[in-house]
Amino acid sequence: MIRSSRIIDISPVISPELAVWPGDVAFSRSLAMSWEAGDHLELSAITGSVHLGAHVDGPSHYSPQGSTIDKRPLELYLGPAQVIRVAVDRAERIRPEQVAVKIEAPRVLFRTDSYPDPNHFNEDFASLSPELIDWLASQQVRLVGIDTPSVDLCDDKKLLSHNRVAAHDMAILEGIVLDSVDPGLYTLIALPLPLQGLDASPVRAVLLAED
Repeated sequence: MIRSSRIIDISPVISPELAVWPGDVAFSRSLAMSWEAGDHLELSAITGSVHLGAHVDGPSHYSPQGSTIDKRPLELYLGPAQVIRVAVDRAERIRPEQVAVKIEAPRVLFRTDSYPDPNHFNEDFASLSPELIDWLASQQVRLVGIDTPSVDLCDDKKLLSHNRVAAHDMAILEGIVLDSVDPGLYTLIALPLPLQGLDASPVRAVLLAED
């Protein structure tokens, strides 16, 4: 049983105002039935990228041989996690030597404060370095998360850090909101939907502050 004194929501609100990667599909809602139309219930449909807001990438997103999100073990996205705040410049990659604390959990979430408004896409957000991914893997880290839209820089078409994640079969959590989260140890819950054949899934990512 997971016990907690606090639930900390680290997911941005999904709305038509939520920024998506340039060229990706923004969130929208359509109504099949509504109270205003005189129907007996409200019935909605939604459209949008599977990379909306807080989301987990499936390996098929960045590797032709990668598995889709419905095939990923749920254990990757549930369990002990460590939030680490790193002082990193905009449009720079976090390197191992910038991590000044001991890795104490198999899921590590980086707070960079470089993507402050989920409703505004700023291209100069910070990201992770391939060397950092390799080092985290050597520390038995199974999931890496970041408070930006990507573990790679905005203009990186080679997806250098994604490729190192693939090499170590790690999991990725992107788009989380950590601006009010203190560094430390938590329990992470960020379960993907079983979206058959798809490359990612939005999640309601939360941290449990342990008693």
